[in-house]
Amino acid sequence: MTAIKHALQRDIFTPNDERLLGIVNVCKAGKKKKNCFLCATVTTERPVQVKVVKVKKSDKGDFYKRQLAWELRDLTEVDAKDACKENPEFDLHFEKVYRWVASSTAEKNSFISCIWKLNQRYLRKKVEFVNVSPQLLEESVPSGESQSVAGGDEDALDDYQELSTREEQDIESMMEMCEYAISNAEGFAEQLSRELQVLDVANIQSIMASEKQVNILMQLLDEALSEVDTIEGKLSGYEEMLQSVKDQMDQISQSNRLIQISNTNNGKLLDEIQFLVNYMDLSKGHIRALQDGDLSSPKGIEACINASEALLQCMNVALRPGHDKLTAVKQQLLLFSELRDTFARRLTNHLNNVFVYQGHDQSSTLSQHTAELTLPKHNPLHRDLLRYAKLMEWLKNTHREKYEGLSRTYVDCMSRLYEREIKDFFEVAKTKMTGAAKEAKGKFATLPRKESALKQETEIGLHGSSGKLTGSTSSLNKLTVQGSNSRRSQSSSLLDMGNMSASDLDVADRTKFDKIFEQVLSELEPLCLAEQDFISKFFKLQQHPTVLPPLAQPETEEDGNMPTRLPPQSEHRQSFSSEKDLVRLMMNKIFQSIETELNSLIALGDKIDSFNSLYMLVKMSHHVWTAENVDPASYLSTTLGNVLVTVKRNFDKCMLGQIRQMEEVKISKKSKVGILSFVTGFAEFAELAETIFRNAERRGDLDKAYVKLITAVFVNVEKVANESQKTPRDVVMMENFHHIFSTLSGLKISCLDAERREAKHKYTDHLQSYVINSLGQPLEKLNNFFEGVEARVAQGVREEEVSYQLAFNKQELRKVIKEYPGKEVKKGLDNLYKKVDKHLCEEESLLQVVWHSMQDEFIRQYKHFEGLIGRCYPGSGITMEFTIGDMLEYFSSIAQSH
Repeated sequence: MTAIKHALQRDIFTPNDERLLGIVNVCKAGKKKKNCFLCATVTTERPVQVKVVKVKKSDKGDFYKRQLAWELRDLTEVDAKDACKENPEFDLHFEKVYRWVASSTAEKNSFISCIWKLNQRYLRKKVEFVNVSPQLLEESVPSGESQSVAGGDEDALDDYQELSTREEQDIESMMEMCEYAISNAEGFAEQLSRELQVLDVANIQSIMASEKQVNILMQLLDEALSEVDTIEGKLSGYEEMLQSVKDQMDQISQSNRLIQISNTNNGKLLDEIQFLVNYMDLSKGHIRALQDGDLSSPKGIEACINASEALLQCMNVALRPGHDKLTAVKQQLLLFSELRDTFARRLTNHLNNVFVYQGHDQSSTLSQHTAELTLPKHNPLHRDLLRYAKLMEWLKNTHREKYEGLSRTYVDCMSRLYEREIKDFFEVAKTKMTGAAKEAKGKFATLPRKESALKQETEIGLHGSSGKLTGSTSSLNKLTVQGSNSRRSQSSSLLDMGNMSASDLDVADRTKFDKIFEQVLSELEPLCLAEQDFISKFFKLQQHPTVLPPLAQPETEEDGNMPTRLPPQSEHRQSFSSEKDLVRLMMNKIFQSIETELNSLIALGDKIDSFNSLYMLVKMSHHVWTAENVDPASYLSTTLGNVLVTVKRNFDKCMLGQIRQMEEVKISKKSKVGILSFVTGFAEFAELAETIFRNAERRGDLDKAYVKLITAVFVNVEKVANESQKTPRDVVMMENFHHIFSTLSGLKISCLDAERREAKHKYTDHLQSYVINSLGQPLEKLNNFFEGVEARVAQGVREEEVSYQLAFNKQELRKVIKEYPGKEVKKGLDNLYKKVDKHLCEEESLLQVVWHSMQDEFIRQYKHFEGLIGRCYPGSGITMEFTIGDMLEYFSSIAQSH
């Protein structure tokens, strides 16, 4: 280890002006055994720097290289792991913990001892040595290897002193003077010894010569000591005098401190007095205004508002601790309480009188002005009362009971007033509605008696009970005639005249009803909004939850004499979850008759004409939508929403009524069916509804009603077709579904596109079915013959062998063909045309369409028959008695002749 130490000193540390004082051979704990050396070094230059250096043998040769270095001042802890047992492991805590395993416990102990000594000598830093034996932390370490490693170097370090620059120069000059010093060291040493003896003799002689001077110096020292004693005596006297002055200054300082405390207390007292005077003093003008102020004039109201606000500020002052014990404060609080009660009583009485007077105002009512359907405006009353809004807010904050009493009085008085006005207003509206209806009935009653009798006869004889989608009696009269098979031109013209009159009256009545209903809603909307806005402003009810501010009220002491403190506002709890609910409650009480009257008006309109529910649904939906945009939670929005439910229920009831009429329709067994009344009724209903619901908000309700109605129409058309005895089922289905398809195509209702396609499909299917069934009759025997041929082929008989069948040989075919010469075919087609004409109704004009389809089907059958003859009777030369050209001429001449 000594050889390694000298090698490291020579190769690594000497070039860096460092001295190696301690060394230990270590390897890292828990890893592969790669040995290295930890060295404790100090620099030769001052200030001395102490380091711990890690030295590792190079992989490329036998020399050592410096790998890492730590400053000893960065070391925080040395952990020897075990102070009692021999353990080569130890930890050094720098910026992180480095764990090492020494080659021997002795080397570890020697290195730790060296670090402790270096720390004690150069750093004096508090480094914790954990699990280290106390013997290692002493100045003297037992002799042995550790002494040889660290102790000798430490002693050498203590004896070593560097030469100064001047000493180096003197040595060099001396050695230059004695050139033989190097060649003859003994001679040089003897010369130095002789010169030293000469110097010692000179020094002794100099000391002996200076004895006299020493005596003089001692005498001077004695005199100086005497002077020092004198000065000390004077300083003692001065110290006593200063002590007296210090005592006096302490007394003065104590007095000044007491004076300062007194001034501070006086300033604080002045601040308290000024606070009470500034915030708890009410001017005489304000007191007069509260006691005797005029609550009728604008100036008096303004003065009362200012006085009430000043009073509220005084009462709400946050008193500091102890103020409530002052007699003046108690008296002032009592005065404020009396002024508050007095003014609250005056204000309540005055506003009570105003509300009562307004509620009993016997001005002209709406029933006296039936020319215009309008409601009286209350804007002047609101404008006059809003001058008291700030006073109401003051009353709300100070006297909650009186505030709530005024609210109840206002609601009671205004509810009576509005009840009279609204009742008269709706009476006028009902009168106008019923007047219009009576006028319409009067006009309709002027129809000729003959026409009315004819309508009654037709209605009873042909239909039994009408199935038309009707909203009124006049509409019912209009459409019951459409199903008649009467060809009498006079009767038809009379019926058409009656129908037009009824339809015109329906449109006029409904238009007038629509205008009246819209006028009613337009008058109610601004009335309710204005009243709600006034209530919110006048009674200071904001549209969000609020908490009442604290109210200062004096409490009496147990002896009942003087108030001592102001109670918190907790005695006044909120009566409602939010002021928004209070506004709605007041509006409900004031306008409690609106919803009832609206429902009554709606019932009257529905009674006059159930189709009025369409108009009411559109108008009411629009007004509800408008009210919700203004305020979704307003009274108007809520009320109109409730009424809208009733209107929607009437609308649904109207639709169910129409469906029930369809289900109850009856047809005469002896009359032709034609276009069913509820089919034409649906067309008129759809046209009317599309006009009413154009750009309406509740279009979805109409679309749902459309689907229900058209479904009922489809079902009942099929039901009537199945029950029809005189008119073929296919004709009833074809004509009615053609009418439905035409109606839906013209209206272009998007939600009924599927039904429109279905109607077209049903119309086409039944047209084809009717044509095929009808054509089987003019050539019945020929048709039956070829059906038999096709049956044999279907059973497996080859087509060219059919002619060998007894029932279907060539002779039988010629016999059947001879029965249908061109003349007979034309006669049969003419009879068929007449029969089809009897089946079809004139309203739908489908005769030519059906006839053309029959022509196409007849030609198709002709070609089919010829094909069967060619395949089953090849080479027989058998042909029909007429050609396709003859058929086209037959169909054309028959159609033109009729």
